[in-house]
Amino acid sequence: MYFALNILGVLIVIGLVYLLSPRKKEIKWVPILLILVVEVLITAFMLGTEIGSWIINKIAAFFTWLMDCAYEGIAFVVPSLVKVESMDFFISVLLPIIFIVTFFDILSYFGIMTWLIDKLGWVISKVSRMPKLESFYSIQMMFLGNTEAIAVIRHQLAAISERRLLTIGIMSMSCISGSIIGAYITMLPPEYVFSAIPLNALNALLIVSLLNPVDIPKEEDIVYEPPKEEKKDFFSTISNSMMVGMNMVIVIAAMLIGYVALTAAVNGILGLFHHGLTIQQIFGYVLSPFALLLGLPMHDAMYAAGLMGTKLATNEFVAMVDLTGKMDSLAPHTLAVISVFLTSFANFSTIGMIYGAIQATISAEKSAIIGKNVWKLIVSGIAVSFLSAAMVGLFIW
Repeated sequence: MYFALNILGVLIVIGLVYLLSPRKKEIKWVPILLILVVEVLITAFMLGTEIGSWIINKIAAFFTWLMDCAYEGIAFVVPSLVKVESMDFFISVLLPIIFIVTFFDILSYFGIMTWLIDKLGWVISKVSRMPKLESFYSIQMMFLGNTEAIAVIRHQLAAISERRLLTIGIMSMSCISGSIIGAYITMLPPEYVFSAIPLNALNALLIVSLLNPVDIPKEEDIVYEPPKEEKKDFFSTISNSMMVGMNMVIVIAAMLIGYVALTAAVNGILGLFHHGLTIQQIFGYVLSPFALLLGLPMHDAMYAAGLMGTKLATNEFVAMVDLTGKMDSLAPHTLAVISVFLTSFANFSTIGMIYGAIQATISAEKSAIIGKNVWKLIVSGIAVSFLSAAMVGLFIW
């Protein structure tokens, strides 16, 4: 029964997004079906084969090594706070971002990350039948994050139509960032984090193909390559990367403090009207039908829906902190779908980041297309997270 609900959930979400699409006649169903088939194959390989499990374990070990390297740097500055029995969230999760941002920027500097994005983007463009720019962007935002990926292709974004720019904005709701993966795997099972990464990229293309399908002439189907003159020297690059990493740490810490405090304030106000009422409970009731469609029993569905709502209203870290303390009590299927749902930047604050990135790197006029279509970004973020969670849920029981 629950397995059937899981499959039904995939079909219902795709159907709802189709009904919301203002361009139903332009939708091409063959690429959408191809994307779903590829997702099933990828998920089955990663979670259902020994080779897939071995690959995930090796990737997880690599990111664990990165975290250990980061801790060495942190220990030089504050040795009394590192490798103790219980490290603070700021030390164990946030500060390592400084090193991991730098490490990925070094890979980009020497062309390794660019080569990887190029090859994976080419494969995805063949499967999704989307233009190369959009296909490559789906990979870029998985490694670089949405604002960084927008900055990389800013010159081409300035030249494309508003409709294609909206496609980029919609897809940006479902990204993660290579620099955050290390933090994620300290809080969630690594196999679900690494399963979510390719699924989010593919589902972002699937949902945007429904909400905002595009078709362009072959001569416009190109990807911008920045001139070599823009490349800085190595030490300037890594120094700047460290500062960018520190800024990310401060921004994330500020958002966590602010959103957790704001949630507490809202819950306090709600408690005046009904004792014990919280914003998490309200989201739980609103999103519980979708949680049930992930094949969850009612008790788990209410808890999962509350975490989903917490992620959308605040951010994924707030929800992950709650989940971390309850992992041992959850069924494998419940833990899998919640973990995958939480693995992305899909929340309301991300809309502001996308709007600001386009305004800052291109123009205020171009960013207006995001402001006019906020509902599409919200629908996309929720739908992509749900589809990725449902796909993993089919294989974990």
